[in-house]
Amino acid sequence: MPPPGHARASSAPATIAARPDRALRRVVRVLPRRSLRAVRPVVAAGSVLAAAGSVLAWVNRAGLRRPSAVPPTVTAAVSVLVPARDEAHRIAPTVRALTGQRGLADVEILVLDDGSSDGTADVVRTAASGDPRLRVLTGTPPPPGVLGKPHACAALADAARGEILVFVDADVVLAPHAVAGSVALLRDRDRPLDLLCPWPRQIASGLLGRLVQPLLAWSWLTTLPLAVAERSRRVSMAVANGQFLLVEADALTRAGGWATVSGAVLDDIGLARAVRAAGGRTGIADGSAVATCRMYATGAELRAGYRKSLWAAFGSPAGAVAVGAGLLVVHVLPAVAALTGSRVGLLGYAAAVAGRVPARRWVVGPSVRGGRVDALAHPVSVLALLGLLASSWTGRWRGTLSWKGRAL
Repeated sequence: MPPPGHARASSAPATIAARPDRALRRVVRVLPRRSLRAVRPVVAAGSVLAAAGSVLAWVNRAGLRRPSAVPPTVTAAVSVLVPARDEAHRIAPTVRALTGQRGLADVEILVLDDGSSDGTADVVRTAASGDPRLRVLTGTPPPPGVLGKPHACAALADAARGEILVFVDADVVLAPHAVAGSVALLRDRDRPLDLLCPWPRQIASGLLGRLVQPLLAWSWLTTLPLAVAERSRRVSMAVANGQFLLVEADALTRAGGWATVSGAVLDDIGLARAVRAAGGRTGIADGSAVATCRMYATGAELRAGYRKSLWAAFGSPAGAVAVGAGLLVVHVLPAVAALTGSRVGLLGYAAAVAGRVPARRWVVGPSVRGGRVDALAHPVSVLALLGLLASSWTGRWRGTLSWKGRAL
């Protein structure tokens, strides 16, 4: 998932992303009732698709694997690998959680200091309190055309000795049984995988975070039949989250390692696709009870982070336009129609909200009644996402995108 960047968004898209509620009111004002009557078939189609997505979301949530709270002891060698660049302000809880992992008979923890200028390595050593299982590695600058995180992950994989490689972002805090429980899922006797991503619970900050962060899990909950995707070898059905990712070392080697995604902004999805292309199986699990991640502390960080990588999510400008149009038809137009008295639109809006509710499991924050009110604002969330998508493509075309001081 995209880490925070540093480029500024253009003013128009950024305004939409920051105040999507205004955008929704504007849509209602400029569309007279007779215009909405003319698109009744589209409203009906969008409402049907919203209902189908809602049903799929609940089915997916019910069928997700979940790490056991009391997993068996892992006897295989495990390497826990953390790429870190300028993470001194938040990496200490991550390190303490890693040194506190239980149920691992043979584990090493490698943290790669990727050219940090804020004393990240010193903070890591202090938090580790002399734990001999933890080592701090010094990274090297990525060569031209190679992005920083894939380069750091490749160096960590090269230095690791484990049969199982566990990649953890520096802003992720794991429960004591998280790694052992996730390894048990990876090596499940009946449904073994080569790559597994237990999806962490996101800590959302601010209004924009509460609107947009739930869409991370919602996007695959409502669009992909996970039981089918896990059995399929099609690379297009791969889902991944690099915040907490486990992979068999030999499967990573067969897939060509991190070098296969060295220039990919969405390197986690790219790696899952590479593993599938090499004959491996990939999947996700519900990691909400074992992992938390605070990706962004402010709305400005969130805008910068999504702007950095959202352009790559749909393959091309045409793909982005098609997805954006689909989101408007399914998740915004019925709500607009409902505001003018359309019963079909009201049903479509209710279905979209019902499909958003299952994603609450993967978001925590200062929200009223555990996220119910946030779910009611789902059309506004979609407008915010589309504003961020437009801003991301603007930055891509202008060549102004960057990530932690490195140009993309």
